[in-house]
Amino acid sequence: MSNVKAEDDITLVEREMKEFWAELKGVYGTEQLKQTLALRDSCKESLKVLSEKWAKKLKEGDLMIDKIQEYRNEILQQNKHISENQEHLTEIKSNLNHEEEQKKELTDSIQELKEELMKKKEVISSKNKAAKERVERLCKSKELFEERLGLEIRRIHDEQLQFIFRHIDHKDPDKPYVFTLSINDQGDYEVTSCTPPLDCIAEFQLKVRETNNFSAFVANIRKAFTALSYKQSA
Repeated sequence: MSNVKAEDDITLVEREMKEFWAELKGVYGTEQLKQTLALRDSCKESLKVLSEKWAKKLKEGDLMIDKIQEYRNEILQQNKHISENQEHLTEIKSNLNHEEEQKKELTDSIQELKEELMKKKEVISSKNKAAKERVERLCKSKELFEERLGLEIRRIHDEQLQFIFRHIDHKDPDKPYVFTLSINDQGDYEVTSCTPPLDCIAEFQLKVRETNNFSAFVANIRKAFTALSYKQSA
């Protein structure tokens, strides 16, 4: 029963559609209908062309967006490199500043060493001058010592003076009694050798350094040699 009703409904719709087209043809006529259909087809074609055009534009836009994104990524990468280079430059600048400070410290140290060396040279020069003056005074006293004490003074290597006493041993007047004297780095008198050895030589050396009385120093050594000679003869 229901199937029969459905078929009736379909038949009814078909009949109404036929009547509608018949009325439409009657109102517009066949020619106008053809024009309408042609216009419809033209519109459809225009819409298709426009749609394809916009589709192409959209595709180009997507490509443009991809390109922009690519440029953006490149810019970000370049900014990263620039940042890294700036950090590297900052590090280099810091190292240069540190090296400059070290260079200044080294220059200051060299200058201080130069000044210290100049002072030492001046001190050494002054001491050498004083030592030479003393040697010269000793040489000037040579004749006096030879005449009064039977002493011979010789200048030997390294600016040393050799003092040779004779006429001490009455059994052997030509027997030499010798001591060698120099001026050390501190500018003091220093006995470097004594033949025969005297136990009191260190005491005499200390005393002449304190008093700077060289004549008494030489006289005391001669007395000590004389006492040693008498002791050995006894």
